[in-house]
Amino acid sequence: MGVFRVGLKKVVDDSYDIQIGAGLAPVLVEDLKNGLVPGVSRYAVVTDSNVAPLYGEAICDGLRAAGLSAELFTIPAGEKSKVRAVKEQLEDALLEKGFRRDSCVVAVGGGVVSDLAGFMAGTFGRGVPFLNFATTLLAAADASVGGKTAVDTPLATNLIGLIYQPKKVYIDIEAWKTLPHRQMVSGMAETIKHACMADADFFAFLEQHMDEIYAFDPTVCMHVAETNAHIKYQVVMQDERETGMREILNLGHTVGRALETASGYSLFHGEAVAVGLMAQAKLGVRYGFMTQEEADRVEALLRKAGLPVRLPEGMNVEELVRKLYTDKKVRGGRLRFVFQKGIGEMMTFGENSYARPVSEEDARAVLEALQ
Repeated sequence: MGVFRVGLKKVVDDSYDIQIGAGLAPVLVEDLKNGLVPGVSRYAVVTDSNVAPLYGEAICDGLRAAGLSAELFTIPAGEKSKVRAVKEQLEDALLEKGFRRDSCVVAVGGGVVSDLAGFMAGTFGRGVPFLNFATTLLAAADASVGGKTAVDTPLATNLIGLIYQPKKVYIDIEAWKTLPHRQMVSGMAETIKHACMADADFFAFLEQHMDEIYAFDPTVCMHVAETNAHIKYQVVMQDERETGMREILNLGHTVGRALETASGYSLFHGEAVAVGLMAQAKLGVRYGFMTQEEADRVEALLRKAGLPVRLPEGMNVEELVRKLYTDKKVRGGRLRFVFQKGIGEMMTFGENSYARPVSEEDARAVLEALQ
């Protein structure tokens, strides 16, 4: 029996720019007109029903005015659109419009749009380039940076997807003014998470400037956007494929993702993550990873931001415990959490190990404490 080895070693440079500012739609159009993405003849602008009249249509029209071929594709707004069926519908719509491998996807919107459109770009034609134009604080803090793309299923969130990097990310802080207040509040959860895990000074800044953030003070919002991006890319740069350190970005997400699904997505992502941050903080006090005073500061900041710190009324704890096992950090059927070390650092549990097992009994106890 003969054996032939196929050698496919390669070095890939997936570096890209993140541009932060106000009124960036014309900048995106100018970048594409000047050849930011070579070899592309058609642009698929993917957005949702809320963002289409605010930014999607204008970007599509701007691309056409610049002499580029562009089509607008709009999905229903909301987390329930981040599913395989909608991805399939988008793919079919692109194919019907004649899009092929010489295409580029322009994702315009929040986390749902960037996750879904990025996943579609990674599989359409076996991979076409895409850009992220982030219009929400949540997308600016999390979804638009790092290349994680995915869809949800009835059993779990984000377990079907791929890591596929954009060609450029635009974070438009002017767009935050168009958000309903609840969406803006939801986005603060990922921002607070970044401060908890990596930057004590940023945590103190948020304690002092929450009112200015919600008043859209341009200097304060720029600082928030820039610090979020810096924290996120520092982690992604060291562990793009989540083989170790990148797990720390899941702070608060073990309970958060389970709660998001168990609530039937009646809770926004950030709202669920906020409760997850409280769960890990309470466990962290029990395990000696942070003091009660530090946990109280986390709770106070979440409350100041307007985020929930307890389970919704009527939430079934046993159902939530079962949902915890759908978390992608589960290994060998055992729950694993990441934990902050005080405020501004993360716990490590050995070489390149950032999560530790948590017994089902401990997980159940902390969830009951959050009722």
